[in-house]
Amino acid sequence: MRQRVLRIHPSDNVIVALDHLAEGEEIKLESTTFPIKQHISSKHKFAQSDLQPGDSIIMYGVRVGKAVSPIRQGEAITVQNIHHDAEEYRLREQQYQWTPPSVDHWREITFAGYHRADGKVGVANYWLVIPLVFCENRNLQVMREALVKELGYDRSMSQRFDVRSLVQQYQAGNSPSDLLTAPILLSSEASDQQRTFPNVDGIQFLTHEGGCGGTRQDAQTLCALFAGYITHANVAGATVLSLGCQNAEDKLLLEEINKRDPDFNKPLYILEQQQSNSEPEFIAEAIKKTFVGLTQANQIERKPASLSKLTIGLECGGSDGFSGISANPAVGHAADLLVALGGSVILSEFPELCGVEQELTDRCTDRATAEKFINLMRAYSRSAEAVGSGFDMNPSPGNIKDGLITDAIKSAGAAKKGGTSPVTDVLDYPEPVTKPGLNLLCTPGNDVESTTGLAGAGATIILFTTGLGTPTGNAVAPTLKIASNSTLARRMSDIIDINAGTIISGEDTIESKGEEILDYIIRTANGSYTPKAVRLGQDDFIPWKRGVSL
Repeated sequence: MRQRVLRIHPSDNVIVALDHLAEGEEIKLESTTFPIKQHISSKHKFAQSDLQPGDSIIMYGVRVGKAVSPIRQGEAITVQNIHHDAEEYRLREQQYQWTPPSVDHWREITFAGYHRADGKVGVANYWLVIPLVFCENRNLQVMREALVKELGYDRSMSQRFDVRSLVQQYQAGNSPSDLLTAPILLSSEASDQQRTFPNVDGIQFLTHEGGCGGTRQDAQTLCALFAGYITHANVAGATVLSLGCQNAEDKLLLEEINKRDPDFNKPLYILEQQQSNSEPEFIAEAIKKTFVGLTQANQIERKPASLSKLTIGLECGGSDGFSGISANPAVGHAADLLVALGGSVILSEFPELCGVEQELTDRCTDRATAEKFINLMRAYSRSAEAVGSGFDMNPSPGNIKDGLITDAIKSAGAAKKGGTSPVTDVLDYPEPVTKPGLNLLCTPGNDVESTTGLAGAGATIILFTTGLGTPTGNAVAPTLKIASNSTLARRMSDIIDINAGTIISGEDTIESKGEEILDYIIRTANGSYTPKAVRLGQDDFIPWKRGVSL
């Protein structure tokens, strides 16, 4: 029989409903029977015992809220009867002990990747076209129209809609109701174009709204982010378009590239429009240099590499009340397996680590790393509070509707993506990963700002968990989507790669699903599996301007 409720941690005083619970039902868990006082929706929680105002709400073994009104045993935990509350954290002198999972099955397994001169190994081979300032975005669009289809990289046919038939029906006098029911989806299959450069996975155009105006820190940060992308293991080279007068100067970009790779030798073409004779000539030169760069990139072929060369970014978006008990801990187990194999993983979204700071601080491998994490968390929190938006305001309406009613509840579940391994480094956006093991990266909770930062730090594959469904990906890091529940996996099968809802139904364990996720990672790294986000052309890129973003 399927388990209908779950106590996540022995010290919890709230219980998760894995199924809809009707008022008047009696639910047995272990040796206790709970009378359900009101309807409890699936993914939501109810009180294990009577709670009074001021009592702490404990979930995942940590404080995630405080009761603001009496809550009877069996009553739902809601935004009306509890508020966000989290434990204080501080630096403590202690040595974290970790027992790695067994990885004998994967120890001799390799993946076929793209080896770079700096020792990194990519799982893809992209060429980038980058504007140093938003003024160049239109020129990128012209380049895209000229290059992408002609070279066999056009994914616009992946979703074809017959708007012409709507026009014809409208002109024929069909009613609005007829128009609304008319079929117009012609195809949902990716086009099978012959690529001019078969060893190049694509040309990615990273348009943005920055580079001038704002602060000089914004320009420096943007150049550092671009340097992270240009030196990325999945990138063969880049064409950079500069206007010439913007804050994000090409010398800043070159300085940031040198910080990351002093011996940088990838093809890199930087063009300045204000030094050109005309816009058509400027674009023509950029196209020709890009084409030449692609001929160089095409000479690189996949070769065997150790799994220790993988760097995996961990992200969640559109989370629900099941995310923290299915998809996220399964990803956490996959992360532990990769760390045990010598790989690197990156846990981001600092606003969604609120309430678990002490655990993560205690897991840091040295005092300096722990202090850096504490300082970044406190500085971020102060910045949010200064503009009237504390971490408690992070959960979205969709999160709340599906059971994540305080930031600490959301955070305690989100942190499960990081597994249990020691924290080997803490990175301030957009610093790169330099150490194997679990890295913490300061980014917002905003999905695309965070995934953009994960790739900038060096993530070669991103694991993205979701409970509600999020159609997003990344321009250079293939993104695998993991559903927290089977309903989502079935309903949005076009964007979901892996169903972790089988943990909720009892068909899988966290460990078995984590092993399945690792197998997907290896297949993606080999190029034998193409994630749905890549097939759909979900190449999102949004730089963080380091302002307050939750």
